[in-house]
Amino acid sequence: MAVTGDHPPLSPADSAAALAGLDAESAEWPRALAGSGLRREEALAQLYGLLVRIAQREVRRRGPRLRITGPELDDLAHQAAADALVALTGKLGQFRGESRFTTWAYKFVMLEVSAKVGRHFWRHPDVPLDAEDWDRLPDRFGFDPAREAEWRDLLAALHRAVDQELTARQRRIFVAIVLNNVPLDALVIELACNRNAIYQTLFDARRKLRAALAADGYIDDDGWRRS
Repeated sequence: MAVTGDHPPLSPADSAAALAGLDAESAEWPRALAGSGLRREEALAQLYGLLVRIAQREVRRRGPRLRITGPELDDLAHQAAADALVALTGKLGQFRGESRFTTWAYKFVMLEVSAKVGRHFWRHPDVPLDAEDWDRLPDRFGFDPAREAEWRDLLAALHRAVDQELTARQRRIFVAIVLNNVPLDALVIELACNRNAIYQTLFDARRKLRAALAADGYIDDDGWRRS
């Protein structure tokens, strides 16, 4: 999994200059990992342990939504940490000292966790990516049953706006995330794009839908228009 914002390796002189301005711990990590023998093996083991702990915290946070528990959750964390370690050590020459070394390492493992969580979702998805079940929305949004006539009218208007106002890509992303509750990381894998691109597409889709609903009198600045 590539780390965004990759840089070419630093020259030895530039690398030494970058390390000179770091705290002692951040400067020691690259030296030990670039070394050999016992010193390097100890640094690799220590770094792997750090990456595993980060990965475990993150997969536990995301696990309930994906129904990942127990040994499977722990295995996913170890896989992410192992792949992050390989990627990080392969790009050690790109460490520019612009942050603490552990902060730099954190980005690698978070990217690997996101990739593995996304792939895991598609093994047993709740619904196909393009399925549409608009009846799921009332429960998801906690609509008041006493106001069913009002929110069903609103949902019908929203459905029309999705069909009429959105581009095919905006519609696909909106339906996946809002209607089908597909995790963002899973959508990144499926669409082969990045999180920022999906965020922007979803933002643009919601702006279009809000404008359409406001123009038809369904919402105002406070949300729903009361009858």
